[in-house]
Amino acid sequence: MGGEAAIIVFIFVAVGFAWTWLWRQRVTEKPWLQEGLVDDHPSEIDHTQPPARTALYVFLAVVASVFSLFFSAYFLRMEYFDWRPLQEPGLLWVNTVMLVLGSVSIQMAANAAKKSNIDMVGLGLIGTGIFTVAFIGGQLWAWQMLVAEGVYLYSNPANAFFYLITGLHALHIVGGLYVWARTTRRVWAGHPIHEIHLSVDLCKVYWHFLLMVWVVMFGLMLST
Repeated sequence: MGGEAAIIVFIFVAVGFAWTWLWRQRVTEKPWLQEGLVDDHPSEIDHTQPPARTALYVFLAVVASVFSLFFSAYFLRMEYFDWRPLQEPGLLWVNTVMLVLGSVSIQMAANAAKKSNIDMVGLGLIGTGIFTVAFIGGQLWAWQMLVAEGVYLYSNPANAFFYLITGLHALHIVGGLYVWARTTRRVWAGHPIHEIHLSVDLCKVYWHFLLMVWVVMFGLMLST
Protein backbone atom coordinates (compact mmCIF):
# COMPACT_ATOMS: atom_id res chain seq x y z
CA MET A 1 0.00 0.00 0.00
CA GLY A 2 2.89 2.34 0.68
CA GLY A 3 4.05 2.20 -2.92
CA GLU A 4 0.51 2.62 -4.25
CA ALA A 5 -0.07 5.59 -1.96
CA ALA A 6 3.11 7.19 -3.28
CA ILE A 7 1.92 6.75 -6.85
CA ILE A 8 -1.48 8.23 -6.04
CA VAL A 9 0.24 11.22 -4.47
CA PHE A 10 2.36 11.52 -7.60
CA ILE A 11 -0.78 11.62 -9.78
CA PHE A 12 -2.39 14.33 -7.68
CA VAL A 13 0.84 16.33 -7.75
CA ALA A 14 0.98 15.94 -11.54
CA VAL A 15 -2.64 17.04 -11.93
CA GLY A 16 -1.98 19.94 -9.58
CA PHE A 17 0.99 20.89 -11.72
CA ALA A 18 -1.24 20.81 -14.80
CA TRP A 19 -3.78 23.09 -13.13
CA THR A 20 -1.04 25.44 -11.98
CA TRP A 21 0.39 25.55 -15.47
CA LEU A 22 -3.03 26.38 -16.91
CA TRP A 23 -3.50 29.06 -14.29
CA ARG A 24 -0.17 30.58 -15.16
CA GLN A 25 -1.35 30.63 -18.77
CA ARG A 26 -4.07 32.98 -17.45
CA VAL A 27 -6.93 30.53 -17.52
CA THR A 28 -8.52 32.50 -14.69
CA GLU A 29 -8.30 35.82 -16.50
CA LYS A 30 -11.70 37.46 -17.06
CA PRO A 31 -11.42 39.61 -20.19
CA TRP A 32 -15.05 40.72 -19.88
CA LEU A 33 -14.03 42.68 -16.78
CA GLN A 34 -11.64 44.70 -18.90
CA GLU A 35 -14.15 45.76 -21.53
CA GLY A 36 -15.03 48.91 -19.62
CA LEU A 37 -11.40 49.95 -19.64
CA VAL A 38 -10.98 49.87 -23.39
CA ASP A 39 -12.37 53.31 -24.12
CA ASP A 40 -10.47 55.07 -21.36
CA HIS A 41 -7.24 53.13 -21.75
CA PRO A 42 -6.75 51.94 -25.35
CA SER A 43 -3.29 50.67 -24.51
CA GLU A 44 -4.85 47.93 -22.37
CA ILE A 45 -6.63 46.29 -25.30
CA ASP A 46 -3.64 44.05 -25.91
CA HIS A 47 -3.97 42.65 -22.40
CA THR A 48 -7.40 41.21 -23.13
CA GLN A 49 -7.32 37.46 -23.47
CA PRO A 50 -8.44 36.32 -26.95
CA PRO A 51 -11.66 34.27 -26.69
CA ALA A 52 -10.04 31.32 -28.48
CA ARG A 53 -7.21 31.20 -25.94
CA THR A 54 -9.56 31.41 -22.98
CA ALA A 55 -11.74 28.66 -24.48
CA LEU A 56 -8.72 26.40 -24.96
CA TYR A 57 -7.53 26.83 -21.38
CA VAL A 58 -10.98 26.06 -20.01
CA PHE A 59 -11.17 23.00 -22.26
CA LEU A 60 -7.75 21.78 -21.10
CA ALA A 61 -8.76 22.25 -17.47
CA VAL A 62 -11.78 20.01 -18.10
CA VAL A 63 -9.64 17.43 -19.92
CA ALA A 64 -7.13 17.41 -17.06
CA SER A 65 -9.99 16.69 -14.65
CA VAL A 66 -11.31 13.86 -16.84
CA PHE A 67 -7.93 12.17 -17.06
CA SER A 68 -7.40 12.55 -13.32
CA LEU A 69 -10.69 10.73 -12.74
CA PHE A 70 -9.61 7.90 -15.03
CA PHE A 71 -6.27 7.63 -13.23
CA SER A 72 -8.05 7.48 -9.88
CA ALA A 73 -10.41 4.79 -11.19
CA TYR A 74 -7.37 2.89 -12.46
CA PHE A 75 -5.94 2.64 -8.96
CA LEU A 76 -9.26 1.75 -7.37
CA ARG A 77 -9.82 -1.06 -9.87
CA MET A 78 -6.31 -2.45 -9.23
CA GLU A 79 -7.41 -3.59 -5.78
CA TYR A 80 -9.76 -6.27 -7.15
CA PHE A 81 -8.71 -9.93 -7.42
CA ASP A 82 -9.20 -10.18 -11.20
CA TRP A 83 -6.65 -7.46 -11.99
CA ARG A 84 -3.66 -8.85 -13.89
CA PRO A 85 -0.95 -6.31 -14.73
CA LEU A 86 -0.33 -5.70 -18.41
CA GLN A 87 3.15 -5.95 -19.91
CA GLU A 88 3.39 -2.75 -21.96
CA PRO A 89 5.00 -3.05 -25.42
CA GLY A 90 8.49 -1.60 -25.65
CA LEU A 91 7.26 0.31 -28.70
CA LEU A 92 5.61 2.79 -26.33
CA TRP A 93 9.07 4.19 -25.56
CA VAL A 94 9.56 4.98 -29.26
CA ASN A 95 6.10 6.52 -29.39
CA THR A 96 7.00 8.70 -26.43
CA VAL A 97 10.06 10.00 -28.27
CA MET A 98 7.85 10.81 -31.29
CA LEU A 99 5.48 12.82 -29.13
CA VAL A 100 8.37 14.69 -27.50
CA LEU A 101 9.78 15.56 -30.93
CA GLY A 102 6.36 16.75 -32.04
CA SER A 103 6.19 19.02 -29.02
CA VAL A 104 9.69 20.34 -29.74
CA SER A 105 8.72 21.03 -33.35
CA ILE A 106 5.59 22.99 -32.44
CA GLN A 107 7.64 25.01 -29.94
CA MET A 108 10.07 25.86 -32.75
CA ALA A 109 7.14 26.94 -34.93
CA ALA A 110 5.75 29.15 -32.16
CA ASN A 111 9.15 30.75 -31.59
CA ALA A 112 9.49 31.38 -35.33
CA ALA A 113 6.03 32.97 -35.41
CA LYS A 114 7.12 35.47 -32.76
CA LYS A 115 10.04 36.40 -35.00
CA SER A 116 7.78 36.59 -38.08
CA ASN A 117 9.80 33.86 -39.77
CA ILE A 118 7.02 32.28 -41.81
CA ASP A 119 9.29 29.72 -43.49
CA MET A 120 10.42 28.26 -40.16
CA VAL A 121 6.83 28.30 -38.94
CA GLY A 122 5.87 26.11 -41.89
CA LEU A 123 8.78 23.73 -41.36
CA GLY A 124 8.06 23.46 -37.64
CA LEU A 125 4.42 22.66 -38.31
CA ILE A 126 5.32 20.02 -40.89
CA GLY A 127 7.69 18.42 -38.38
CA THR A 128 4.95 18.45 -35.76
CA GLY A 129 2.58 16.69 -38.13
CA ILE A 130 5.11 14.03 -39.11
CA PHE A 131 6.09 13.17 -35.55
CA THR A 132 2.50 13.24 -34.30
CA VAL A 133 1.23 10.98 -37.08
CA ALA A 134 4.16 8.68 -36.29
CA PHE A 135 3.01 8.63 -32.66
CA ILE A 136 -0.56 7.70 -33.65
CA GLY A 137 0.73 5.05 -36.03
CA GLY A 138 2.95 3.68 -33.29
CA GLN A 139 0.02 3.50 -30.90
CA LEU A 140 -2.03 1.54 -33.46
CA TRP A 141 0.90 -0.78 -34.00
CA ALA A 142 1.27 -1.31 -30.25
CA TRP A 143 -2.43 -2.19 -29.98
CA GLN A 144 -2.08 -4.64 -32.86
CA MET A 145 0.91 -6.26 -31.16
CA LEU A 146 -1.09 -6.74 -27.99
CA VAL A 147 -4.06 -8.20 -29.86
CA ALA A 148 -1.73 -10.60 -31.67
CA GLU A 149 -0.50 -11.77 -28.25
CA GLY A 150 -4.06 -12.39 -27.08
CA VAL A 151 -4.30 -9.24 -24.98
CA TYR A 152 -7.94 -8.42 -25.66
CA LEU A 153 -10.08 -5.60 -24.36
CA TYR A 154 -12.48 -7.71 -22.30
CA SER A 155 -10.08 -10.39 -21.09
CA ASN A 156 -8.70 -8.38 -18.18
CA PRO A 157 -9.60 -5.06 -16.49
CA ALA A 158 -5.99 -3.90 -16.85
CA ASN A 159 -6.25 -4.45 -20.60
CA ALA A 160 -9.50 -2.51 -20.75
CA PHE A 161 -7.99 0.45 -18.92
CA PHE A 162 -4.94 0.41 -21.18
CA TYR A 163 -7.01 0.56 -24.36
CA LEU A 164 -9.39 3.10 -22.83
CA ILE A 165 -6.93 5.69 -21.59
CA THR A 166 -4.49 5.37 -24.50
CA GLY A 167 -7.43 5.52 -26.92
CA LEU A 168 -8.84 8.60 -25.21
CA HIS A 169 -5.45 10.27 -25.39
CA ALA A 170 -5.07 9.35 -29.07
CA LEU A 171 -8.53 10.77 -29.76
CA HIS A 172 -7.48 14.13 -28.35
CA ILE A 173 -4.33 13.98 -30.47
CA VAL A 174 -6.41 13.39 -33.61
CA GLY A 175 -8.60 16.35 -32.69
CA GLY A 176 -5.47 18.47 -32.38
CA LEU A 177 -4.31 17.31 -35.81
CA TYR A 178 -7.47 18.76 -37.32
CA VAL A 179 -6.61 22.22 -35.98
CA TRP A 180 -2.96 21.67 -36.93
CA ALA A 181 -4.00 20.88 -40.52
CA ARG A 182 -6.07 24.05 -40.80
CA THR A 183 -3.23 26.14 -39.39
CA THR A 184 -0.64 24.54 -41.67
CA ARG A 185 -2.86 25.07 -44.72
CA ARG A 186 -3.14 28.78 -43.89
CA VAL A 187 0.63 29.07 -43.52
CA TRP A 188 1.37 27.43 -46.85
CA ALA A 189 -1.44 29.42 -48.49
CA GLY A 190 0.54 32.58 -47.74
CA HIS A 191 -1.56 34.13 -45.01
CA PRO A 192 0.17 36.99 -43.15
CA ILE A 193 2.02 35.95 -40.01
CA HIS A 194 -0.24 38.02 -37.75
CA GLU A 195 -3.24 35.99 -38.91
CA ILE A 196 -1.77 32.64 -37.93
CA HIS A 197 0.32 33.54 -34.88
CA LEU A 198 -2.48 32.82 -32.41
CA SER A 199 -3.35 29.48 -34.02
CA VAL A 200 0.27 28.34 -33.86
CA ASP A 201 0.56 29.39 -30.23
CA LEU A 202 -2.63 27.54 -29.27
CA CYS A 203 -1.37 24.41 -31.05
CA LYS A 204 1.81 24.71 -29.01
CA VAL A 205 -0.12 24.85 -25.74
CA TYR A 206 -2.27 21.88 -26.76
CA TRP A 207 0.68 19.72 -27.79
CA HIS A 208 2.62 20.46 -24.62
CA PHE A 209 -0.44 19.63 -22.54
CA LEU A 210 -1.01 16.28 -24.27
CA LEU A 211 2.66 15.43 -23.89
CA MET A 212 2.38 16.11 -20.16
CA VAL A 213 -0.72 13.90 -19.95
CA TRP A 214 1.06 11.10 -21.81
CA VAL A 215 4.13 11.26 -19.56
CA VAL A 216 1.93 10.91 -16.47
CA MET A 217 -0.08 8.13 -18.13
CA PHE A 218 2.98 6.21 -19.31
CA GLY A 219 4.63 6.53 -15.91
CA LEU A 220 1.45 5.22 -14.31
CA MET A 221 1.34 2.16 -16.57
CA LEU A 222 5.02 1.38 -16.07
CA SER A 223 4.77 1.65 -12.29
CA THR A 224 1.86 -0.78 -12.03
